[in-house]
Amino acid sequence: MDQNSRPRRTILESLGEEIIRIITPVSICMFLVVILVSILNTNNDSSFSQSISTIATVAYTEDSSDSTWDKLKGALLNSLVFVVVVTAVTFFLVLLFYFRCTKFLKYYMGFSSFLVLAFTGGEIALLLVQDLSFPVDCVTFLLVLYNFTVVGVLAVFMSKMAIFVTQGYLVVIGMLVAYWFTLLPEWTTWVLLVAMSLYDLAAVLLPGGPLRLLVELAISRDEDIPALVYEARPVNHHNSGGGLTQRSWRRRSSGNESANSGCNVGSAHLPSGSSENRAYVEEVGAAGGDSALSAPLIERRIDVQMHLAEDVVPGENLALEGIGLGSSGAIKLGLGDFIFYSVLVGRAAMYDFMTVYACYLAIIAGLGITLMLLAVYQKALPALPVSVMLGVLFYLLTRLLLEAFVVECSINLLMF
Repeated sequence: MDQNSRPRRTILESLGEEIIRIITPVSICMFLVVILVSILNTNNDSSFSQSISTIATVAYTEDSSDSTWDKLKGALLNSLVFVVVVTAVTFFLVLLFYFRCTKFLKYYMGFSSFLVLAFTGGEIALLLVQDLSFPVDCVTFLLVLYNFTVVGVLAVFMSKMAIFVTQGYLVVIGMLVAYWFTLLPEWTTWVLLVAMSLYDLAAVLLPGGPLRLLVELAISRDEDIPALVYEARPVNHHNSGGGLTQRSWRRRSSGNESANSGCNVGSAHLPSGSSENRAYVEEVGAAGGDSALSAPLIERRIDVQMHLAEDVVPGENLALEGIGLGSSGAIKLGLGDFIFYSVLVGRAAMYDFMTVYACYLAIIAGLGITLMLLAVYQKALPALPVSVMLGVLFYLLTRLLLEAFVVECSINLLMF
């Protein structure tokens, strides 16, 4: 069958695949955090959570004897300090990236991943071993932890590994950090979630926002940002650094490429006997390659003058710079979004599982809305505001209204 006669999939048809590729790792991360909270959230752990001192609790330490107004004021103060520190650090990272300190950023992120996997992961593993009474000696535990940590750092930053290994370690890092956030006081946690959502909204959409500056700088240089970002689909990097990508215009290749990628729907449509060809933007490695993957959510159809022998259009012709939740053609989601989604359901799991279900559905609905907006506006969008606001709203509604309704129905034998 002639390839040119195949109907091109619309955004709505490809949107389901994109949503599934994002929802699956997010759901796994949230599920793991809920499991950890269910196992480790005992009365003995409450004293431990009260004893930790971090940037998020430097301004106010919540106490059960404090009044509601004092807790709210303290939580607002803690959140303000945390957001200010995050903003300052982000601007500093933008400055480093502007001066092309990419290697330093890469090593810094690798060191941060090492700390999370080794210390936070090791501490949580010790708690699990103690709680589950799992027999293991110190030498074996340290050896396994060391190998697990080193492989994780290499998989995320330092070497090329199977994409599912990198994705798995990113989910694990998000799970570990999210569980650590669930140890914060309750009022501080909820206010911090709302504050980070507002920060995400401003940092991505405002003209001087740090995340927007970072993304625009990366696009202008045609580089990837060295950060903890989950790629929803594999992208082949052919350069040694793994950071350079470029947008190219390609004809539809043979059916083998489509079969291998499973989602190569953005290739060019070339009518025979025509010197003017319609093409769709794709992401390929800097050295080129036949296995480039298109991104259905960010495709834009344009007319370009191209020769059949040319692979890449000159830079001045690349007028379209569509980006998903990252700066490349692959739909990307920052690991911070994983973390705060999981913190929300983890905090809900400390109450009951009915609230967990409601918050999970709200987060997934918000993520779907964000992806649909991404398909419409064709630019980077903050992934936290819609999901977190819906999650907080559903948490309050479930805890204050739905639970009372279900309890009354159960007492009166209307449902049981």
